[in-house]
Amino acid sequence: MHNTTAWIAMGTNMPFAGVSGADLLSRARDALLSEGVSVLRCSGVWQTAAWPAGTNQPDYFNAVIEADVGDRDPRALFDLLRLVEERFGRARRERWGARTLDLDIVAMGGLSGFFDGIELPHPRMAERAFVLAPLAELAPGWPHPGLGRTAAELLAGLPPAGGYRRISDFQPPAG
Repeated sequence: MHNTTAWIAMGTNMPFAGVSGADLLSRARDALLSEGVSVLRCSGVWQTAAWPAGTNQPDYFNAVIEADVGDRDPRALFDLLRLVEERFGRARRERWGARTLDLDIVAMGGLSGFFDGIELPHPRMAERAFVLAPLAELAPGWPHPGLGRTAAELLAGLPPAGGYRRISDFQPPAG
């Protein structure tokens, strides 16, 4: 692979080092830039209710970035995202727990299937407004390779009680 485009979902609902919300997502984007990931476009920042419902957590701040990940394969990108999460204090203690930073590969190129343990596109993206709302903002016509529907169509097919709203633009890169 060379000059592969990936869609990366970002989320946070806990502060790290005195930074939270949209500012923390901007810093995470800057950390990816410093690791050689070329960020092509960013959605706005979306505030969403914690998922799944009933987890009694603060709201999340979410965004999706379109990135040129160069010649990285899915495993190499996954490992890089985990490294950045750790730098932002991410501890994986419980499924669906609160987190300082969550970075997920939503899709990568036109890949569909399992790649060294990484399933693409993300297996639950089509159920989650916190991924689909920013993805549909950025690329409404993005076609899900397995479902044959666009990001906008998938979002429109979700129940209306999604609890999400766009709150701001993404901050420009630092420096």
